[in-house]
Amino acid sequence: QVQLVESGGGLVQAGGSLRLSCAASGNIFSIKGMGWYRQAPGKQRDLVATITTDYITNYADSVKGRFTISRDNAKNTLYLQMNDLKPEDTAVYYCYCNALFLQGLRGYWGQGTQVTVSS
Repeated sequence: QVQLVESGGGLVQAGGSLRLSCAASGNIFSIKGMGWYRQAPGKQRDLVATITTDYITNYADSVKGRFTISRDNAKNTLYLQMNDLKPEDTAVYYCYCNALFLQGLRGYWGQGTQVTVSS
């Protein structure tokens, strides 16, 4: 099992910045890819950014050039630096990871952290 706990959300004005953190615990040595997703009210959960164990990153077009995903394996923590925030970035942000066990690959989600961007 892997547990993920997000922090760092909050209320910010348009153009501002926030940094989200996601602390992993449990069978951390099984963790492979990690990522951030977000879900706005009434909408589906969408990918924001992902990062592999080799630090290869991938971003949604809507956040490219503004958001940066990173991971610190020594601290078992995933980050999302969000700059130049826009009202349309308002959503609950979820941390995700997949972990490889003998039974196969399993996915885990955090509980989410609210990000609200005011215009």
